[in-house]
Amino acid sequence: MSTGGWIVLALIAVLVVWAIAVYNALVQRRNRIANAFGQIDVQLKRRHDLVPNLVEVAKRYLAHEAATLEAVVRARSAAVGAADTARQRPANAQAVQALAAAEQALGGSLGRLLVVAEDYPELKADASMRSLSEELTSTENRVGFARQAYNDEVLAYNDATGAFPDLLVARLTGFAPAAMLQATQSDAEREAPRVAF
Repeated sequence: MSTGGWIVLALIAVLVVWAIAVYNALVQRRNRIANAFGQIDVQLKRRHDLVPNLVEVAKRYLAHEAATLEAVVRARSAAVGAADTARQRPANAQAVQALAAAEQALGGSLGRLLVVAEDYPELKADASMRSLSEELTSTENRVGFARQAYNDEVLAYNDATGAFPDLLVARLTGFAPAAMLQATQSDAEREAPRVAF
């Protein structure tokens, strides 16, 4: 074999080794997204488990607010379904966006419930309601921290899949960009209801 043949063979070998290294790094980053989503999932499950208890306590006092309670139950059900789907594919942009929308709807319905609860002094004074509200607030904070860690991993993954020349390997092997998990979509939704129990 001539010198030119060896040079071509060496270049091909270098390209193959480089492509394997890039592929392995992308798999590792995708796995980090799954791990970070697992932390969100734990907190979302905790949140989802608190909602029925909150609704049950509120039912005793909010007999005339059945529509509000039903909206919370429906939103929780949708959020649980979206979380199940996202858990199976944490790097899938559509699954994560559906989860964000479902969680946003749940947060909105919970916010409405807590605002309505303000009009019922007996409910505000209920120890179970106060305890559940504090747990929910604590869980929301944990979700926020877990969301930040997830979004950091998504950013690193998206940077890796979008940077040249690694994007060539990413596109050829099916590594699609992942979606960030946004807390809210609009400035109006960023306004958290002020509730004090």
